[in-house]
Amino acid sequence: MAVPLLQTFKVGAYVVKQHLQRRKRYPLVLMLEPLFRCNLACAGCGKIDYPDPILNQRLSVEDCLQAVDECGAPVVSIAGGEPLLHKEIDQVVEGIIARKKFVYLCTNALLLEKKMHLFKPNPYFTWSVHLDGNREDHDHAVSQDGVYDRAVAAIKKAKALGFRVNINTTLFDNAVPERVANFFDDAKALGIDGITVSPGYAYERAPDQKHFLNRQKTKQLFRDIFKRGLGKGWEFSQSSLFLDFLAGNQKFECTPWGNPTRTYFGWQRPCYLLGEGYASSFKELMESTDWDRYGTGNYEKCADCMVHSGYEATAVAASIGNPLKALKVAMGGIRTEGAMVEDISLDNQRPAEYVFSRHVEQAMAQLAHTKPVEAPSASAAE
Repeated sequence: MAVPLLQTFKVGAYVVKQHLQRRKRYPLVLMLEPLFRCNLACAGCGKIDYPDPILNQRLSVEDCLQAVDECGAPVVSIAGGEPLLHKEIDQVVEGIIARKKFVYLCTNALLLEKKMHLFKPNPYFTWSVHLDGNREDHDHAVSQDGVYDRAVAAIKKAKALGFRVNINTTLFDNAVPERVANFFDDAKALGIDGITVSPGYAYERAPDQKHFLNRQKTKQLFRDIFKRGLGKGWEFSQSSLFLDFLAGNQKFECTPWGNPTRTYFGWQRPCYLLGEGYASSFKELMESTDWDRYGTGNYEKCADCMVHSGYEATAVAASIGNPLKALKVAMGGIRTEGAMVEDISLDNQRPAEYVFSRHVEQAMAQLAHTKPVEAPSASAAE
């Protein structure tokens, strides 16, 4: 199954505990970004367009493990940038596993074969390989030829060595349902353990702002994809209610605190996708962020977002609150015909504030007065 029984049990027990304690807001997945540097320059990514002095910074092993301890989430997704460029990433993973947290190490796989010997198969560890479609679609998405073939080769090697391997796929408005369905068939044939899929988010710093999906297009796209997957046994590493939400059958509000993000700048407000200020601690993030100012219907920047980092935690909480509904969707499949649920009104959303460069300016000023950290370039690290 896409989500191992051990993880299903432990995460489920964690969520039930939060509900019994009547905690309104709690973390589900820690989004840990130990660096921003990457060896690709994808047009739809807003994570790498920083000045070199910032791209050269790294969270230390101690910083990473402190974030895990502060947050307490049962799952840690290590993203970036490209985490395998971090010289001590194996120590970070080892420390998180020692805490009995489930680790998903996100990678574009260009360095995976080279660095694989630093890791060992473990029930708490999964490679999450970025693949946005077949060879043509993926190489176009990452703006570099040959990446798909290297990723597939790395996946095959990882599986042969006994690792769990998922793929994570981001879809934009140029996605063709039949091609995506064929790609999921190919991925299944590779023997992957699960698929994480999400519509792209319009990062403010992304070079390409033209190909992000709005909510209506997202819902229709996923209906058309899921329709082609009937009976094919695709395994998604996501809750059934989140997938049902993508197809326009559930009305959910965003819970950005469910996937808190720790980066070089600090604890990111309000979520992995928006950088509108940073807190110095997880406690400060949770207690001082005005959460009601964000989310679809509340903020213009959030209007079209249906990304898993904002809504998966909502879906998981809904599954605990209404297990029969979740079971019905899981057993009966995603509905791909008929009326969609009424969406959240945008009538009262506040206008966007463009403040994403403020923290960069502050960090650059601080770095100008400190000794620069020496770090290899992405090309040198390969």
